[in-house]
Amino acid sequence: MPPYYRYFLTIQFAIDKINKDPTILPNISLGYHMYDSCSDNRKAVKSVLQILSGPGQTVPNYSCRKRANLAGFIGDQDSVTTVNIAQILALYRYTQISYGATSYVLSNKNNYPSFFRTVQSNKAIYLNLSSLLQIFGWTWVGVLSSDDDSGDVETQLLIQYLAIKGICIAYMIKIRYVVLSAVDEILKNNIEIIRRSSAQVIILCGAFSSFMADSLAKLRDELHDKTLIFGPIYASKTFLVEHYRKVLEGSLALEFFALPVPDMKHFYDSFHPEDRLLGHIWLLYLHCTTNEPRNTIYMGIYKCPLLRNCSGTERISDFTSFQNPGLTDRVYEAVYSLARALHNMYLSPVKKSQDKTTLAHTYPHQLNYWVKNLKSLKGDLLFEENGELVTTFDIANWRSLKNGSLLVRRVGSTFIANGSQQNFSIRVKNIVWKTGINKIPKSQCSENCLPGTRKVPRPGIHSCCYDCAQCSEGEVSNVSDSENCQQCRYDEWPNEKKDRCVPKLLSFLSYSNDLLGMVFALFSSILCAMTGLILLVFISHQDTSIVKANNRNLSFTLLISIMLSFLCVYLFLGCPNDISCLLRQVSFGILFTISISCVLAKTIIVCVAFKVTKPGSLWQHWLGTKLSNAIVISCSSIQVIICIIWLSVSPPFKELDTSSYQDKIIVQCNEGSAIGFYSVLGYMGFLAAVSFVLAFTVRSLPDSFNEAKYITFSMLVFCSVWIAMIPAYLSTRGKYMVAVEIFAILSSSAGVLGCIFLPKCYIILWRPERNTKTYLMERRGLQ
Repeated sequence: MPPYYRYFLTIQFAIDKINKDPTILPNISLGYHMYDSCSDNRKAVKSVLQILSGPGQTVPNYSCRKRANLAGFIGDQDSVTTVNIAQILALYRYTQISYGATSYVLSNKNNYPSFFRTVQSNKAIYLNLSSLLQIFGWTWVGVLSSDDDSGDVETQLLIQYLAIKGICIAYMIKIRYVVLSAVDEILKNNIEIIRRSSAQVIILCGAFSSFMADSLAKLRDELHDKTLIFGPIYASKTFLVEHYRKVLEGSLALEFFALPVPDMKHFYDSFHPEDRLLGHIWLLYLHCTTNEPRNTIYMGIYKCPLLRNCSGTERISDFTSFQNPGLTDRVYEAVYSLARALHNMYLSPVKKSQDKTTLAHTYPHQLNYWVKNLKSLKGDLLFEENGELVTTFDIANWRSLKNGSLLVRRVGSTFIANGSQQNFSIRVKNIVWKTGINKIPKSQCSENCLPGTRKVPRPGIHSCCYDCAQCSEGEVSNVSDSENCQQCRYDEWPNEKKDRCVPKLLSFLSYSNDLLGMVFALFSSILCAMTGLILLVFISHQDTSIVKANNRNLSFTLLISIMLSFLCVYLFLGCPNDISCLLRQVSFGILFTISISCVLAKTIIVCVAFKVTKPGSLWQHWLGTKLSNAIVISCSSIQVIICIIWLSVSPPFKELDTSSYQDKIIVQCNEGSAIGFYSVLGYMGFLAAVSFVLAFTVRSLPDSFNEAKYITFSMLVFCSVWIAMIPAYLSTRGKYMVAVEIFAILSSSAGVLGCIFLPKCYIILWRPERNTKTYLMERRGLQ
């Protein structure tokens, strides 16, 4: 096979170059024994024993070698044979440098102390492959593996890394050598497995062989739309699959980064058919003869047609499969590493003090030390502690060209050292997929759960198969395939799609942006203006009989307190703050207490005025402004004291209510002390009740202006409003609770204003003839 022959030529080229270089191993010539293991364990072990024993019969622990020293071993390429070779060489401590064995068991330096390799183990390879799958979102994959020790070890390692990345294996098919009669049945089962699965990505692992390539060919109809993923060992075997390009087209391969190797084209071209191995390649691939007497035998063995004479211009480098470098650079690096270690050992002071006999026995032990301490051009150790040469991996995209050749295009790279991944980069736009469109294939058991949803596992063993469920109230998920939804902060709430948290709306009764608040502000202003007009009317007609008869000072005080009560509504509108929370209830309570105190004073004055009319009454000295002023001041002072105590013990403050509603924050005033708040309301209710009872008692007393009746109606309205307000206030939240209180303030104040002052304004403005002392006395005389 031309690529294997290339490795053979590479070793020859490297040794020839070393022997001609005066700066490395001067006066010492390197030779070699070349054996082909043919990927067979028995042949590999026999070849190693043959090299150790020398010519003749192989005898362990005995060597017939008379000349030259055995320095070390280069190879093997396959892990299956390399492990057996390394077990034998570990006993003798001979240095072994492999250029293709990737089995991670060889990294155990206790079992293989003298083993090195110019490649990395399967651990690094499959960690890279699993990361590659994760990048493209492929969580549901199939696996095709060889049914041997190598396949078993690699699939176990693959399963481990895929599980770490959250990737599930849909199926695992092991390709094995079977008798001809069972091939069709096994093939039929494999076809059915692949056909039924939704996995669009298949990983190739285990040992590669011509039988594996034939199996891929037989499955080509099922693999025509699948993307194949494989590692460096598969990628180096392009000569085995060059006839199956349709299956591998659009595949992604992980390849070892190409190490610098001098141009060997002239060395390749210098070989002619006189070389027997090359002559066999000419027979097999070009069907030309080298004039050997056994050409007829070869014709029968290789089933070739009549052979023609080779022209002599044939070149091994003309083969397409030969042009693929494969592991050529790793072979070259292995030879040069061994030569450099020998060179360093010969130059060491310890070696110079030893004679030839001693050197022959200590060769293996000394060379291990020098290989282990080889340094790269950067000054770092060439081989890591586990004996591996760590380099960058290339990510290659395999494409078929129109002329039938296979193009391998590098689309990315990655670097892994000490089990950690670094600098993973890939140019997705440069990848040509099997579908022919620039769209990443999907390979999932379930569709992606969009942001705003979470994954709900389905019953079964695969975590990659799931359903999607909406996030619960108050939770979001901002990434696809989220395992859990995240709770929003206390001041945030999910948006409509539930893919992000947005600030909750602040809920309060605004006088600028809220219709209800604007209505209240408008009515408050109108009622306040009306109260002011009524006050102006009373001031301008303060010397008239009706104003004097109804105690004008109390009327002025009552009108001012009602007007301020209308204005205090603005303290309840807008976004609350600590100052407005302190003022709103206190100002409302004190102003309303003054109003009710004035009404109570009016009621008491009516009662006293009736008592005074009786001869010899003791109430005469109570009649006057002193009584009314005393009532208003004393009743109001008690409310002021209650408010002072309330503010001193536990004053109201601004509060954010985040629990009443899920999608908004209520900005409200916490009353601080509930006892203080209800004490203020209770005291106002007590005064109103007393005033109502007294007014109701004297409602039928003879009075020209029916002041007692008006007070009775006003207190009836006041008490009715506040009794109805209490359950409504306690059953609402947020701005509607504030709206209830504002409505109670406006309606009760308007009731007092309307019942007491509107009839008087009607007489003052439209019935002036009734606003005279004569009319008053006539009415009283009639009564």
